[in-house]
Amino acid sequence: MSKVEGRAGIESIESVDGDTSFWTDSDALVSCLREAPPRIPSHFGYDALGSNLFEEITALPDYYLTRVEDGLLRRHANDIADELGTPWIAELGSGSAKKTRVLLAACAARRQTTFLPIDVSREMLVSSGDALAIDCRDVTVRGLWGRYEAGLRWIRRERSTPVTVTLLGSTLGNTTPTERRNLLTEITRTLAPGDCFLVSVDLIKPAHIFESCYNDPPGHSAFVRFRLNHLAHINRRFDGDFVLDRFQARAHYNEHTHAVEGHLYATKDHMAKLRALDVELKFRAGDSINVGFSAKFDPSRFVDNMRQFDLIPHTHWIDQRWKYGLFLFHRR
Repeated sequence: MSKVEGRAGIESIESVDGDTSFWTDSDALVSCLREAPPRIPSHFGYDALGSNLFEEITALPDYYLTRVEDGLLRRHANDIADELGTPWIAELGSGSAKKTRVLLAACAARRQTTFLPIDVSREMLVSSGDALAIDCRDVTVRGLWGRYEAGLRWIRRERSTPVTVTLLGSTLGNTTPTERRNLLTEITRTLAPGDCFLVSVDLIKPAHIFESCYNDPPGHSAFVRFRLNHLAHINRRFDGDFVLDRFQARAHYNEHTHAVEGHLYATKDHMAKLRALDVELKFRAGDSINVGFSAKFDPSRFVDNMRQFDLIPHTHWIDQRWKYGLFLFHRR
């Protein structure tokens, strides 16, 4: 682990994942590419370009998730801050941290608050830290540069005070069931009894709402560019020859698995190679590669399932129109 002194606005950026080893750690990528259909792990979508493209997505007119979550946080920030009560607030996949600022300001008005944003984009950590210095002057920011698991390990090693782990932006749904179990296990290991876990999830609703949300409306291309950037990124990292214009992007809602799946569909028969990994993929026209997964949840079942991770439901805030919720758990 190395420490990089930050600019004004962020106290420090800790490289918690072996500098940039999370980009060159190929085991998970190779395993996912062997699935049927092949899949690219989600963190490969969030290099500097991908993180900026995702910010474009959050501004699309039909992308309700960020807008609705922001409304919940603004309406309930004071109540949430009262319930948390912890000096450390860690956020997995913090991105621009726009959605978190109102909550951090409410926490800082009540107690000394240190924010630990965890993200794979160092550029985003720096820019969000600078913005927080303006919007939340009383919050100390220590950026953790790396994947979720590495950031959680750092917290377990360095913690000296009660902590809240937050996972916002319905990010928990962006994991497969196995990945979700592993991540929740890591979160539980990180929390001490009485610590908090604040998580947002998108709830089950009609398919047409999801398919409008996760595809570009006419005149926009943010989703297409974001999904194609997964291929461009692994091309750069692993000497690949994916040709981006041989794919078209489309998301659909699978009503059996209650998940939105974002795919790139081959428009013609071809082969693609990642030479550094000795991986070759054969595509027929219509075959796909999965570059996005977003599970949707039944609220009662979700709360019950969290108990197996020793996460005890405390309270929740749900937008009844859009069926989107913030759920607060305490570690048993």
